[in-house]
Amino acid sequence: MSRLQKSAYETLKSTYVLPYAPNPLDSAAVFGNLHDVVVEIGFGMGIATAEIAAGQRDVNFLGIEVHTPGVGKLLSEIERLGLGNVRIIQEDAVPVMEHMIPKESLKGIHIFFPDPWPKKKHHKRRLIQREFLQLCADNMKHGGYIYIVTDWQPYAEWIIDTLEGVPLLNNPYKGYAVPLPWRPHTRFEHKGIEKQNSIFEIYAVKRSGPP
Repeated sequence: MSRLQKSAYETLKSTYVLPYAPNPLDSAAVFGNLHDVVVEIGFGMGIATAEIAAGQRDVNFLGIEVHTPGVGKLLSEIERLGLGNVRIIQEDAVPVMEHMIPKESLKGIHIFFPDPWPKKKHHKRRLIQREFLQLCADNMKHGGYIYIVTDWQPYAEWIIDTLEGVPLLNNPYKGYAVPLPWRPHTRFEHKGIEKQNSIFEIYAVKRSGPP
């Protein structure tokens, strides 16, 4: 951890990092308002998270990340930008989504550049599985969205195929989505672009009725 990250982690953790507990989260109590909630899974260093939250201050953002330096960096950005609409849970995404996020409560879910686990023997470790997408759909409001971005084409194809197996989710693009203007490029993404990697955007919406 850098000195800045360590200082932010030590001084701001108690204010902005929520302890994991296997109980549904009361977002109104946590954020002090009834604004919509968006979850970001695996926010890395949190730069893009902070930029999105700064541009949408009428939306509450809940970041899930296990990497302590990244948590420290986002905490420093929360303080620098005065972001009262961001909270963090430092825990694996699956138990948080299973136990802490109430059903039909989320406006959106962001998953930007999840680990592709490229070797076939490791595919079972990928976050994006049909069961996990079903869990995400259950936790979203009707009309809510899930927004996934990757620079690994085989993983992008896997995600598109997996989405088709979740009846609650509709891909309005029938393939890859157009980039949404409010999503900033991540540091990881810039490195990929420098290597001339393609960026694949995937966007799906929770249906309001049967398909």
